[in-house]
Amino acid sequence: MTEPLAQRMSRWLAWVAGAVILFGCAVPITIDVASRFFFNRSAVESFEISGYGLAACIGLGLAFTVTTKAHIRVDFLVAKLPFPLRAMCDLAAAVALAVVAAALAWFAWGTLAQSWAMGARSMSHLQIPIVIPQGLWWIGLFWFACMAVLAPVQAVLRLIRGDRAGFEAAIGSADLDAEIDEAVHAAKDRP
Repeated sequence: MTEPLAQRMSRWLAWVAGAVILFGCAVPITIDVASRFFFNRSAVESFEISGYGLAACIGLGLAFTVTTKAHIRVDFLVAKLPFPLRAMCDLAAAVALAVVAAALAWFAWGTLAQSWAMGARSMSHLQIPIVIPQGLWWIGLFWFACMAVLAPVQAVLRLIRGDRAGFEAAIGSADLDAEIDEAVHAAKDRP
């Protein structure tokens, strides 16, 4: 079965987030530690760069948690409810996540626009235009909002069609057996 475009895009952005952490944080920190050891001074602003990298990584990785249901849910009570009540709880949780994600993207855009208008730069020696790290951060939050809004919409459409399994797959709690099966299939698909 082919993975939908939105999920592939979220997976790709998660890989980019991993690369940002690896190269945007680990490499400058390693260079900084080595230069402090050998030359007794800092070569790069690793603290600043790694802070930007972490913000970008979080933003870029959030949508992946929505599409793979990797976010944390405490649902020991909800799992015991009959399907109609469980579906209402799942839908309420998905809508709440969508509202929060949209608010994050909206306010991040305001922050980005203000930095652009002010021509804001970092206060370090690097003088990085703040819109660069904030832009990466906003892209991730915007995509997170898109995926968070899309999830309950798709779930409701599946419910209307009578596709209970599709509803559960979209926003329902992942049960342990399903997670194990998915991990086994993913391991078999790897080269």
